[in-house]
Amino acid sequence: MLLPQILHPYSIYLARIYAAAAIPDSLLEAGRIDGAGEWRLMSRVGDAADGAGHGDDFPVQFVAIWNNFLLPFIMLGDDGKFPLTVGLYTLLVSGANQPALYNLILTGAFLSIVPLIALFLTMQRYWKTDLSSGAVK
Repeated sequence: MLLPQILHPYSIYLARIYAAAAIPDSLLEAGRIDGAGEWRLMSRVGDAADGAGHGDDFPVQFVAIWNNFLLPFIMLGDDGKFPLTVGLYTLLVSGANQPALYNLILTGAFLSIVPLIALFLTMQRYWKTDLSSGAVK
């Protein structure tokens, strides 16, 4: 379930555009002059400069995977393997006439937001660092 969403074309495009803008050609040329091969350039220079791009891409992908509804609903047949969004939907459909179950569904929907809030609060320092690093040449 995760593999089709981790290799999402938008995230690959975003990483490619960020890498092209964040890693100057002169830095790669200096690495080649020093004798580094392509793999060493990618691992030592590229990954170090592209860390902020991964920090920007990770929350976008996490929110997309966390909120995904249609793919798990179609692909999974076992109710025990449903993610939280699909599980709350099946509870809502099965207990639409029971007010007590409706309150539990609303509580579950509220609690499903907690990991997203925690993610954005922890990733906030990386965004702040990334924004301030582009302010000075």
